[in-house]
Amino acid sequence: MPKILIIEDEASIRAVLKDILLDQKELKLEVEEARDGAEGLHLLETNTYDLALCDIKMPKMDGMEVLQKAKEKNIHTPFIIISAHGTTEMAVDATRMGAYDFLQKPPDLNRLLITVRNALDRNSLVKETKSLRKKVSRKYEMIGKSSGLDLVREMIEKVAPTEARVLVTGPSGSGKELVARAIHEKSNNSVGPFVEVNCAAIPSELIESELFGHEKGSFTSAIKQRIGKFEQAEGGTLFLDEIGDMSLSAQAKVLRALQENKITRVGGDKDIAVNVRVVAATNKNLKEEIAQGRFREDLYHRLSVILIPVPALADRKEDIGILVNKFLEDISDEYGSKKKEIEAKAVKMLEAHPWSGNIRELRNVIERLVIMVGETIRPEDVKKYL
Repeated sequence: MPKILIIEDEASIRAVLKDILLDQKELKLEVEEARDGAEGLHLLETNTYDLALCDIKMPKMDGMEVLQKAKEKNIHTPFIIISAHGTTEMAVDATRMGAYDFLQKPPDLNRLLITVRNALDRNSLVKETKSLRKKVSRKYEMIGKSSGLDLVREMIEKVAPTEARVLVTGPSGSGKELVARAIHEKSNNSVGPFVEVNCAAIPSELIESELFGHEKGSFTSAIKQRIGKFEQAEGGTLFLDEIGDMSLSAQAKVLRALQENKITRVGGDKDIAVNVRVVAATNKNLKEEIAQGRFREDLYHRLSVILIPVPALADRKEDIGILVNKFLEDISDEYGSKKKEIEAKAVKMLEAHPWSGNIRELRNVIERLVIMVGETIRPEDVKKYL
């Protein structure tokens, strides 16, 4: 039920506005009142509202000051400013300060209701977006307190705000993608897209088309123009996962893109400027790959301005119990079931396991246990399903 606060010093106007809003039965609004700006700010600080209708000329504290102080106190309630003495300059000032809209008093009924509906719809979308962002952040959160993971976090904090390219190394399933996403989220281009390419999963004959796109008719199955991942990641981050598996011909084109900030679609002859931050990852020893002639040394040096090694799970056993608890919560949320308990001895057994598949393997095991055992996971369950 949307909750609206009316901040107005004239009782008759408060009553009219309240009646108008409560008359909109389909919106199912809850309306509260404040007699002046000071009372309004206090209510905004102590309650949560979906919208505030606020007069400007009031005793103790005027509407513009309420709006300013609400902004300073990080109160995100959208404001509709209403005034009998409004000017264009005042309306501009109010919107610059963050007001959703500015209405003349007495407001036109249709204009008022349309503005209220639009403000509530926008606020609902903002809340939904924040909720989705939190879910995504939780999904890609790095969990643990080991010294190895703390070092990774420290490096991320230092490198993320810069434009430096990063090469993330570590065994499969150790969480290299989480590092890449954390770099993106903390970077100056976090509002841009995060585009991932698994270089190991794409056939060598298709990798160039995947990365750079292609023009219609450039090869047999190219029935229309395609935009590649470099262009899709414009203004954001391109994550080249398992780059050690990329073909040498594709490596040469990636090197050119990094050197010149330009790409050319397959079958095209036009240079396309790109503004992309590249983060790469590999589970291979690229220096050995260079020695074997399977990876370009010049590309390696372009990619590895900063090297972030991600430790294997076997090297951060103190994080296993924390990860187990996290996975139990996440999986119970996914299945809509009650979170299962796990006995301490069962956790000890998990900590003693070598985990060649790292975090990915641990999560799979926990999901298997959640599905196959009762309300409490015991050592015998771990032994059976590990």
